[in-house]
Amino acid sequence: MDTRLNHALDLKKGRDERARERFVSGLRGYVLMDLAGELRQDYESKQLPAHLSTGGAEPASGSDVHNIVKGTPVFNFYSSLRCTAQELVWDSVMDSVGANQDALRGTFDSLSQAPRGSLTLDPDLDPPRYADAVDVHLMPSNYRGAADSVVEPGAVYDNGLNVFAFGAMGRQLNDIGWSMATFFKLKFPHLKPRKILDVGCTIGHNTLPWKQTFPDAEVTGVDLAAACLRYAHARAEAMDVEVHFKQASGDCLPFEDNSVDVVFTSMFLHELPVKMIHAFMAEAHRVLKPGGVLLNMELPPNSAVEPYDGFYLDWDCYYNNEPFYKPFRDQDYRELTVKGGFDPEQFFEAVMPRQTYVSEEEFTGAVTGAAEFDEDTGRLSDQIKWYGFGSVKAGE
Repeated sequence: MDTRLNHALDLKKGRDERARERFVSGLRGYVLMDLAGELRQDYESKQLPAHLSTGGAEPASGSDVHNIVKGTPVFNFYSSLRCTAQELVWDSVMDSVGANQDALRGTFDSLSQAPRGSLTLDPDLDPPRYADAVDVHLMPSNYRGAADSVVEPGAVYDNGLNVFAFGAMGRQLNDIGWSMATFFKLKFPHLKPRKILDVGCTIGHNTLPWKQTFPDAEVTGVDLAAACLRYAHARAEAMDVEVHFKQASGDCLPFEDNSVDVVFTSMFLHELPVKMIHAFMAEAHRVLKPGGVLLNMELPPNSAVEPYDGFYLDWDCYYNNEPFYKPFRDQDYRELTVKGGFDPEQFFEAVMPRQTYVSEEEFTGAVTGAAEFDEDTGRLSDQIKWYGFGSVKAGE
């Protein structure tokens, strides 16, 4: 696997550093595909039959499956190796980021001299505790980094995600953005968005495809982490894409009522406590124009998948510092939008292929049919399928 980033912020790395990244990326792939398959086989051929033979009930939820496999040798090995691989993801890139710190800061300064887009930070913003209390997905210092961080946490995330994804998210790690923008374009062909908002954008991987899909639109990425936004701004400028970035919280968006055509999120809601999800939904409804669209790329709800798949997707909640993962997936997604002010009849959901690897014609089922879940939905693998849900604001 080629671990180089396809933009000007790619770090100078030696052969040993690249080899380390390729090893960790390969290890991740082995754990999530080969070893995950062995875990499921052990459950279906040994653990579940043993559970049922002693009078146990048929599992009705992911939690039931978790209780059956927890403590078994295969599960312990799988979880230990997956946690180790996750920590190695960040370890494999942090030394390179540190060694290139001055160059990264210099590139940020240079790219900020005559920008196409813009960067607006809020020095008075106090990040909520939920966003700062733990190192989410075991990433050291989270998205904020040290007090004197400029762009380094963004570089750690960009390089780390490249190792983490083992190619499944596309060459520029932006396949989610491309897939969701393509889905939107095909599902709502009558809409010509002029203002698009990506909330929880991190470093803009999935923000830029919206501008590239709708070049006449004003596209803005919003996030809490100043260091990630600086990196996002530099990355967008390096890729010659005009995007604006603002530091703000999802429950207090710096936009007027009825002013935005699309509110988009990707892998954002599961990072929030349920109370905050409700607040965000209400904010999204407030800023959207009548007829505007809320579209969230996320993991499918537990109610829509088989108990084993629910257990597998909820693993991160227990072992990967993702405390809100399962509480979010236990929600009724339609009800989340309704409590935010959206019409229940306007709710939609879809399962779609990766746009990087298919033609637009292959989105037909996602656009016209109901969501069809299978074991690849939301699971990082060669056959991964993205899941999205949302609603249309009434009034037009």
